[in-house]
Amino acid sequence: MNAGNARYLTANDLPQKVAVFPLAGALLLPGNRLPLNIFEPRYLAMMDTAIAGNRLIGMIQPASEEEAEKQKPVLAKVGCLGRITSFMETGDGRLLITLTGVCRFRVTEELTTTTPFRQIQFAPFLGDLDEEDDSTVDRETLLSTFRDFLEANQLEADWDNVTRASNASLVNSLSMMAPFGLAEKQALLEAPDLKTRAETLIAITEIILARDADGGSSMLQ
Repeated sequence: MNAGNARYLTANDLPQKVAVFPLAGALLLPGNRLPLNIFEPRYLAMMDTAIAGNRLIGMIQPASEEEAEKQKPVLAKVGCLGRITSFMETGDGRLLITLTGVCRFRVTEELTTTTPFRQIQFAPFLGDLDEEDDSTVDRETLLSTFRDFLEANQLEADWDNVTRASNASLVNSLSMMAPFGLAEKQALLEAPDLKTRAETLIAITEIILARDADGGSSMLQ
């Protein structure tokens, strides 16, 4: 796995602990990029520490919607390690950064620290460091479902770019961009392989479309 100027090939290329950024609704997947606007002092301190070190942080969601409302939420069990591959100071105290996903991880222990940000020990999903086999993805159904979702919500997409994207890029990009809730995002993150993630993405989207067609409330904000 390449992320910026770094290559992550084995467990030895990864740290044993990492600072974590709990953020509901934010999904990072291996090989994909996530832009973030950092303004809270504790997370500015975390980014400064990461930039001065190995440039790695862990993106993770709170364990539930209820936990997301708390100052120190219980963490989900699975997150994704990301490398800071670009950052810019805004001049008003914020940082604009881009994270590139490296691999998913399972939280093994939250550490007691004196830093304003939280840190964990983790077990990496080492299979994420290898190139994914995307040949088993049902691309036709995925694109059809995505098109139905866009039409139902009066949204547009750049179909030239969509049709040129690889299956892996398509599945992961749509998973990250989809305006789903915390539980749905977590299910996409924890899917064991790309084929299952694609099937999960299709199933969630079809459920939303069917519910909205029956007059239910949309998950779009």
